[in-house]
Amino acid sequence: MSISITPAANQRMRQFLEQTPAAAGVRFGVKKTGCSGFAYVVDLAETAGTDDQTFQIDGVPVIVDAKALPLVDGTVIDFQRQGLNASFVFHNPNATGECGCGESFTVG
Repeated sequence: MSISITPAANQRMRQFLEQTPAAAGVRFGVKKTGCSGFAYVVDLAETAGTDDQTFQIDGVPVIVDAKALPLVDGTVIDFQRQGLNASFVFHNPNATGECGCGESFTVG
């Protein structure tokens, strides 16, 4: 299992965790949605569930549900600022297609 985070994403995740010290970590996963099938989810996790895997990635606890693992294995999470917009950006080798707006993806 491999998930990577860039220095920019690491810094942003640490900021979120510092603001919520009770959080167990950053939850990374997917949900069914969008025109292509799946959308990424990044949020603070209050706890880790029994089906969750916790990975320490460069000092950041990243929590992933076991069902999402095959869909996100190998993903690199980045954080980018463009003008007034800032967001996490995902480079997923499992994605075989994305919708035109880039909000959802398909796996083969």
